[in-house]
Amino acid sequence: MKSPRFIVALGLAVTLALGQPAWADASATLPRGVTAGPSIEGISEYTLPNGLRVLLFPDATKPTVTVNLVYGVGSVHENYGETGMAHLLEHLLFKGTPTQSDISGEMKKRGIDFNATTGLDRTNYFASFPANADTLEWVLKMEADRMVNSNVARKDLDSEMTVVRNELEAGENNPAGVLFQRIRSTAFLWHNYGNTTIGARSDVEGVPIDKLQAFYRQWYQPDNATLVVAGRIDGADVLARVARHFGPLKKPARVLPRFYTTEPAQDGEREVTVRRVGNLRLVAAAYHTPALTHPDNAPLSVLANVLGHTPGGRLHKTLVEAKLAAAAGANGESMRDPGLLTAIAVVPNDGDAAKAEAELLTQVEQLATRPITQQEVDEAKQRIGNAYELYFTDVNAVGMGLAEFQSAGDWRLLFTSRDAVEKVTVADVNRVAAAYLKSSNRTLGRFVPTPAPDRVEIPAAPPVATLVDGYTGRAAVSAGEVFDPSPANIDARTQTFTLGDGLKVSLLPKKTRGGTVIVDANFRFADEATLKGREGAAGIAGAMLMRGSRTMTREQIDQRLEQLKTQGSVGGGLQGATIGLQTRREHLADALALAADVLRNPAFPESEFEQLRTQAITGMEASRFEPGAIAGRALAQYFDPWPAGHPLRNRTLDESLAELKALKLEDVRAFHRDVYGTAHGEIAIVGDFDAAAVRAQLEQLFAGWKSGKPFASIPTQYTDVAAKQARFETPDKPNAVLLARHNLPLKVTDADYPALVVANRIFGGGALKSRLGDRIRQQEGLSYGVSSGVRADDSLTGKDNAGSFSIQAIAAPENMAKVEALVREELARLVKDGITAEELKDAVAGTLTERQQARAEDGTVAGMLADQLFYGRTMQFTAELDAKYAALTVDQVNAAIRTYFKPDALSVFLAGDFAGKAGAAATAAPTK
Repeated sequence: MKSPRFIVALGLAVTLALGQPAWADASATLPRGVTAGPSIEGISEYTLPNGLRVLLFPDATKPTVTVNLVYGVGSVHENYGETGMAHLLEHLLFKGTPTQSDISGEMKKRGIDFNATTGLDRTNYFASFPANADTLEWVLKMEADRMVNSNVARKDLDSEMTVVRNELEAGENNPAGVLFQRIRSTAFLWHNYGNTTIGARSDVEGVPIDKLQAFYRQWYQPDNATLVVAGRIDGADVLARVARHFGPLKKPARVLPRFYTTEPAQDGEREVTVRRVGNLRLVAAAYHTPALTHPDNAPLSVLANVLGHTPGGRLHKTLVEAKLAAAAGANGESMRDPGLLTAIAVVPNDGDAAKAEAELLTQVEQLATRPITQQEVDEAKQRIGNAYELYFTDVNAVGMGLAEFQSAGDWRLLFTSRDAVEKVTVADVNRVAAAYLKSSNRTLGRFVPTPAPDRVEIPAAPPVATLVDGYTGRAAVSAGEVFDPSPANIDARTQTFTLGDGLKVSLLPKKTRGGTVIVDANFRFADEATLKGREGAAGIAGAMLMRGSRTMTREQIDQRLEQLKTQGSVGGGLQGATIGLQTRREHLADALALAADVLRNPAFPESEFEQLRTQAITGMEASRFEPGAIAGRALAQYFDPWPAGHPLRNRTLDESLAELKALKLEDVRAFHRDVYGTAHGEIAIVGDFDAAAVRAQLEQLFAGWKSGKPFASIPTQYTDVAAKQARFETPDKPNAVLLARHNLPLKVTDADYPALVVANRIFGGGALKSRLGDRIRQQEGLSYGVSSGVRADDSLTGKDNAGSFSIQAIAAPENMAKVEALVREELARLVKDGITAEELKDAVAGTLTERQQARAEDGTVAGMLADQLFYGRTMQFTAELDAKYAALTVDQVNAAIRTYFKPDALSVFLAGDFAGKAGAAATAAPTK
């Protein structure tokens, strides 16, 4: 369960699908008392007599449905002493009702992808699943039930309290997160946007249950909720179901309170300094800006993009390319009330923080001396437009995103905001820069007395109705075909062939929403001998590919992708290179040609090499004191089976840093020159394209470039590693980490593999619902996140069997000993007693449903097809694996558990502030 701020930077403008509304004409029969509202670009609004707003977004392209229930309550609605109540309540609504005792378990066994989030202005609960009438019926019935009948009991609050505290502690480990929390609380002196969503620890720990119950009864009502149902649905059927389950809920007599606090104009610079253990240096400046509905919001969104885009943005060019920062960016908020535009720079350990700060402020606050240009505005608007256009090809994602616009005042702001960005001019952008990006409106945090204060008054935004009333929207994005994602149909529709002597290709042409196409390509080269001593060069060569070709700079590559409305990446590693593209039918040929040029003709510019190295070093140094990184490195090194000099050997942090610092650009260039090629590998393309034309282009672009070092897989093998216990002190880190592991002799093709996958799902396949989750989170309330995993090996030969079983958990340091004891206790119980028939039934049903859901995503299908090309399989392998899951028996699973899971072989590595001494940070030696 997450509780981010969920602030949408409304710089995404484009076109949305205009499908037919759930009822195409007003004379159609609606459920009794239900009234029809506006219908905009495929989304239709209805209102029940009790005030519940319903948004339906039907689209038959993908066989999935998303149900998103949004309540108009978030952290901004909390009173003094009650911060964190909205988030606490979000947790407790999973604890059940008098008729639903195990909501998480019921969702999991149905294979529903579910969660909830709390933001500043809203809380939402979402469920996504393959289109299924029974599942939809259950979800709607459950949501109507817990809207007004949740237990919100003292015992549940007590059991969940440590979980929420642990979530708070996990956030406290994040330097950037802590800094932004402090910036917000300093920027907002009166408005509740200054409070963290998760709340103050004292409020969370001390909240009386009667206040939480009263908060629930006030805000969790149909007249304060919007229900979004999107995907493969029949509008009339869904609305009838909604009316049946939500209609009987009474409209409350109470009147919701009106919040009227307005943040006064800031009258001078403010500064906040956070001093904590860590290796990541940050500088950020935030400026008050108007709410979403104000006319200045759109040009501010464009301005944030001009400043913060990588690699073409001003901050990247002046800070990162000048080696003052490892990374830089900017983001503008778009919410119900005035928010912040924030600029940030990440300063390397050996960098000049004062100089980076000065340059950051110069770039943001002195735009009058170098105004934003027409070209910059045009490029930013194109990036924003492309992002929106791509976003709107996924109806389920739109169903989720509507929560943010509804919380800002009305879901139709999604469209008016898009339209507003398209109308932004260069004069608008320079005007808002001059109006809002002033030192006196800045929170970095100085107070300087001045005889003539230069205050920025944030203007009031107009009523939402002035923007959305009468709005009609645009034409529709083309819809795709109704596609059956069964393994048999995917196999039947897929064309598979080989180009040249080693480039295997799978093409799955089909009509998609917006004419989208997915490309997943893997090119293979090198063997163990080739890679010895060149591991660093291999990694950096792959990371450098997108940073400039012989004909285009990094920025020009980025601009060209935007022109082609394509999200794309070209990368590489030890034994291969990859191309990943999401584009449109009309741009596929150009996108492939661009990717091929980037892959084959990199320029490896010196400036980008140094920039990348600085970013990598900064990131590695930032992990030096982090509990998860420390425990993870130590565990990896202990289980490392490779001798010194082997390409797969695990390096220590200091070894990795030394190798990176010693790496020469010529080593990188030589690796690409000697090793790269595209004649051997796999390409899978799924979506709307001409198969014959694509085949010809793939042969021309890739089949003839042979590697000078042919591919040979590096064999891996199970190694028996003795159990070990280790603990690492990480001072001033209030969230501790547990990592546990033992190796397994396991392959994907082993008979016991499906049984072990299901066994792990039951044992630790989810923090909300699994044996570990039930015991450690739900019952004992000790951890926000606890889970386990089974990894199986795979290879061309079928001999590699380096598998593993692992467990992960976070908790407060003082609770970690108990967490470890419970982990060991539950694992011993699993091995001794096995699983039950009911657990097996639910786990198999959930697994099969999730696998079906995954095949509804074109990106997943492309990845599956590419994987099968490499291993010489077809979708029949997937179908057979589904059948093996379905045929599992309790005896099979229990036998596999007893054979493979070895409690006495489990190594456990812990990291956290166990000593808790004030001086520990000053005396502790960093872990190498």
